[in-house]
Amino acid sequence: MTHSSIAIIIFILAYVLFVILPNGRTLISILAGSLLIITGTIPLNKTLSVINWNVMGIFVGTLVVADIFIESKVPAYIAEIIVDKSKSSAWAILLICALTGFISAFVENVATVLIVAPVALALAKKLNINPKKIMISIAISSNLQGAATLIGDPPSMLLGGFAKMTFFDFFFYNGKPSIFFAVEIGAIASFTVLYFIFKNQKEKVQVLPIEKVVSWTPTIILIMLIFFLALTSFFDTGFSYMAGIICLVFGFISILWKKFVFKKNIVEGLKNLDWETTFFLVGIFILVGSLTITGWIENISSYLSVIIGTNIFFGYTLIVFMSIIFSAFVDNVPFLAAMLPIGISIGQKLNVAPSLFLFGLLIGSSLGGNITPIGASANIVACGLLKKEGYNITFKEFGKIGIPFTTAAVIVAYLFVWFVWK
Repeated sequence: MTHSSIAIIIFILAYVLFVILPNGRTLISILAGSLLIITGTIPLNKTLSVINWNVMGIFVGTLVVADIFIESKVPAYIAEIIVDKSKSSAWAILLICALTGFISAFVENVATVLIVAPVALALAKKLNINPKKIMISIAISSNLQGAATLIGDPPSMLLGGFAKMTFFDFFFYNGKPSIFFAVEIGAIASFTVLYFIFKNQKEKVQVLPIEKVVSWTPTIILIMLIFFLALTSFFDTGFSYMAGIICLVFGFISILWKKFVFKKNIVEGLKNLDWETTFFLVGIFILVGSLTITGWIENISSYLSVIIGTNIFFGYTLIVFMSIIFSAFVDNVPFLAAMLPIGISIGQKLNVAPSLFLFGLLIGSSLGGNITPIGASANIVACGLLKKEGYNITFKEFGKIGIPFTTAAVIVAYLFVWFVWK
């Protein structure tokens, strides 16, 4: 059997297993990557080169910074102030969702849900209302805004890695408004949907006990990280190494601060980080790298280019809505990792700026996960927290909020990207 055949068989098998066994995705990706190396499909000397270490550095570093940011109690403190100042429970819920989105633009989505969830659950208990709608809204709000910046979520990091986009490029790219503005316009549209979902919640908000802030230092560390990442836009224009190094440095600073100020055990703290997703990403890079090395990316992009022909709008639309459908049922990280090199190749073949297809892929894959409870890690975590409270979420219940939310956000973001980047 040729290396090309082995690569596509292992790739397809791994992705099928991702759907069937979502809880075992890390083990599956590592085993699949190991098989590719053992069979020689990816030469040993190329294994390290197919892994985007800059992206890995960004992910691991921001995980550590986010961890101390959560422990500082600042996000929970701000959330409780927002609830206390709201005139009605409807606006309290909407503002919590808005805060979730803001935090998620700079902190990984799952961490964001864990930050805001306790406040949302406490609010639901005090108002004696079912927390399902609130938690679903928090999860999908975090997924949307996670796409807004380079450090918001792994899909954004992947886009930055493949397209060589810096932190600043997510705001303005080649002199044009970039993905940040597409996401924010989508957020405004989706916020309107949430308003109609919660507008009948007229209960007066009861004052929540104010969370005591442990320290403001982690907030300063996070702000400094964002500042230095913005600076890399000017010094590392090829997005080759600097962003990853900066995130790791700030992660190391956070570890030391946690050790000497929080008096926490460093080893225990490191154990609690999201290493599953970290190793999952490593396996995904190897899987996608095998398709590139064996020529499958080139073949698939050639096939799609033939289908698209000269109709760029059809090609853009196809990519966006295909991303939405697939990401509703398949984790958006492996899907986007597989499609980004294809999007770049299609753009080159059609003599179109790849940005059009890449931004479309990010929008579709990030928002498609909001349709089902298994479409994104943040959704799975939110549903897990609800289950602990005695509430089970069905696909139908999730879809009642996720589908209109996604439809509103996608349509305006999709049109924005087209008119700016066509």
